[in-house]
Amino acid sequence: MSIPRHVVEVFLGKSLCFFSLSLLCLVRTSAGVEAAFDLADYYPIFIFLILLIAFAVGTLVASQVTYLLGLKPYKPTEVKLMPYESGMDPVGSARMQFDVKFYLIAILFLVFDLELLFLYPWAVLAYSDAADPKWVEVFRRMVFWEIIVFIALLTIGFVYEWRKGVFRWR
Repeated sequence: MSIPRHVVEVFLGKSLCFFSLSLLCLVRTSAGVEAAFDLADYYPIFIFLILLIAFAVGTLVASQVTYLLGLKPYKPTEVKLMPYESGMDPVGSARMQFDVKFYLIAILFLVFDLELLFLYPWAVLAYSDAADPKWVEVFRRMVFWEIIVFIALLTIGFVYEWRKGVFRWR
């Protein structure tokens, strides 16, 4: 259905609906006049969520049913019933102190891993053929040097931590 341009330009309200064989609603936004929200566009996502939940619940139910029917082997032994902690035998109190080294290594991994994620969008945008030529002309060199400074700061942090002995396992 074609809407005359003067009808759209004259309209000053929030939404505009034309009734015909099919309902067409237009909404004025900052980007112009657009089609209104339609819940039917999200049906595939809802169907996917329903299937996902059904699979998770079905898996749990099937596990319990096989256990109750005796189809799943279950032979408890003393070794199988022992608590298991990351390959270590659970000896001693559960209140023992952990070395801060465990947490430090985990935090360092997260810091370096997440900071390297900042390089991916830059690499994709800077060296793809789909990049806007104006952007490439203006920003490619400046962004390249910003990334070099970013990598240099990562390297300085890595060397500092190495010299402090953070990566030595005692």
